[in-house]
Amino acid sequence: MMTVVLAAVSCNTQKKEQGNPFFAEWKTPFSVPPFDQIKNEHYLPAIDSGIVLARLQIAEITANAEAPTFANTVARYDRAGELMSKVAYVFYSQTSANTNDTLEALQMEIAPKVSAFSDEVLLNAELFNRIKAVWENRSAEQLNDEQLFMLENMYKSFVRNGALLGPEDQEKLKKLNQELSVLTVKFSQNVLEETNSFRLVIDNEADLKGLPGSVIAGAADMAKSDGMDGKWVFTTQKPSMIPFLQYADNRDLRKKLYDAYLNRGNNGNENDNNKIIADIVRLRAERAKLLGYRTHADIVLETRMAKTPDNVLNLLNNLLERSLPVAKRERDEMQKIADVGGGNFKIEPHDWWYYAEKLRKAKYDLDENELRPYFSLDNVRDGAFAVANKLYGITFTRIENIPLPHPDAQAFEVKEADGSHVGVLYMDFYPRESKRQGAWCGGYRDHKVVDGREITPVVTIVGNFTPPTGGRPALLSMDDVLTLFHEFGHGLQGLFSENTYSSTTVAWDIVELPSQIMEHWATKPEVLAMYAKHYETGEVIPEALVEKIRNSSFFNTGFDNVEIMAASLLDMAYYSLEAPVQVDPQQFEKGTMKKIGLIPEIEPRYRSTYFLHMIDGYDAGYYVYTWAAVLDNDAFEAFNEKGLFDQATATSFRKNVLEKMGIMDAEKMYLNFRGREPEIEPLLRNRGLN
Repeated sequence: MMTVVLAAVSCNTQKKEQGNPFFAEWKTPFSVPPFDQIKNEHYLPAIDSGIVLARLQIAEITANAEAPTFANTVARYDRAGELMSKVAYVFYSQTSANTNDTLEALQMEIAPKVSAFSDEVLLNAELFNRIKAVWENRSAEQLNDEQLFMLENMYKSFVRNGALLGPEDQEKLKKLNQELSVLTVKFSQNVLEETNSFRLVIDNEADLKGLPGSVIAGAADMAKSDGMDGKWVFTTQKPSMIPFLQYADNRDLRKKLYDAYLNRGNNGNENDNNKIIADIVRLRAERAKLLGYRTHADIVLETRMAKTPDNVLNLLNNLLERSLPVAKRERDEMQKIADVGGGNFKIEPHDWWYYAEKLRKAKYDLDENELRPYFSLDNVRDGAFAVANKLYGITFTRIENIPLPHPDAQAFEVKEADGSHVGVLYMDFYPRESKRQGAWCGGYRDHKVVDGREITPVVTIVGNFTPPTGGRPALLSMDDVLTLFHEFGHGLQGLFSENTYSSTTVAWDIVELPSQIMEHWATKPEVLAMYAKHYETGEVIPEALVEKIRNSSFFNTGFDNVEIMAASLLDMAYYSLEAPVQVDPQQFEKGTMKKIGLIPEIEPRYRSTYFLHMIDGYDAGYYVYTWAAVLDNDAFEAFNEKGLFDQATATSFRKNVLEKMGIMDAEKMYLNFRGREPEIEPLLRNRGLN
């Protein structure tokens, strides 16, 4: 009877929402979302209907009079909520990369709805008891490794989300989750608003002294687009800010721009994030205590390779201790340059990029502007494609007639060497006010198998690289090149996924391995020869420049490591607090940095009020970039030992790591690939810290 009701509700819903693309089959190339048809007003009705349908699907599972089995309970629960997922993939990808006031308002409305429904499901006693019964009787079924892994993590997820709490405590948990769902959205929106609201407007050409022509041209284009033709505009978006900090001779303006970046969310206005971060930390600590854990970090780390906060802190403090002397040496070398130049001041954080660039020139005779002409965005992208082709045999073909998530985006069909379809890859590279900062990899559809039919992935890579200016193509810095290769590594993992079910569990410590290992190929001479070609002449990057890149591989390594360790330790400090918690973020951050011995010339990579990672998924988890660095440096040793494009090693990495992400224990995945546990020595050696 329930099946008939479910079908009727679904049919009625589709009749009611005939003009809404989320209720229709997508007859687009490769069934990608019809972005050109989806309007803001389509999201909320589809989410609401998705909740209704999922609720009925779960009710059908719990009403089943048959004994619980993997097939009638776990597999069916995995399929519940497909309409919600269909909407969520598009909605959350667009609110990150192409948002607007309407979508931001919808986020605030949708977040508590989704949070409440999630609690309703995870605290559903009848559903939990059926899943628990399957878990306890798992030996009676012939489950494969993926099914066992999914079942175990599904059962533990219910427990970790309050299934064993009493009714009163479950109500407390729901309230905490509701508050957190709204606060985390508001925090992110405030950061975006603060980033977009600042403009450093220059109207005196003398204040541009030291800046390369391409940077000046980009600033002029920005001013023109802002209605200030004849002036120059710089923003706190990194493609605009970093070149200014590197090259602008005007120290006061460097400070003004950098301070604006550092103080996002800390300006005492309507976008101030101090109280929000304090409330998030307080609520997460209360939630952990309610669930029987000492701290939020303890609950987060339980399912990860690190297991405990102490293991994380041991790694971070070890590397910080090794990095600080290197950073101090870099600072002293730069101070000498400043002194010789007549600067009557001690170097401050806003000076670091400027004098680091002078130090790079002095020590390695390398000016980053020598490199940019060889790193046109299209060539770098094609270089990443070429590396993937040589490793895995896959190809990338541009798709012209396909809906795009934004006019700036590009789409590619990814195929195996035999021509069979792997998935669709979107790439969206340029900054805009509707896009949050940074770079990331997401998706509009994940791989799975439905009724024996393979559903192929639709992956998106999003960046914020300097756009084309003054008739030149987009020219990347070395850091930009590494970022593109990094996100492309995430993209490969998404494209290669071999999960059968939607429910996957990824140990966050290993999630950065596929991305960070790709960075190693980017600067290898044989790979540079494949893509680093002058945008005007087509000349391959000269051996002399390649040699300079190689010689400068340890450049600024003290700064880079200290900056990321400081942010990672700040994140862990917040989430290692035991309830009840009441923090003043500015004082807490200052005290934490003093405790770890951070030198005053370096700020943590992210300050509290704009530390998005710490809010939206990397909470008690920013350390994973460092944990994964141990893995990626050790894993790349396998290629160094066997050959940069050794097919057996590449196949093993694909089969044991990329395809198994989320469907196998992370430690087992790595052991299957490497044949042993990871060693830290390659990381120390490659970062100049041994």
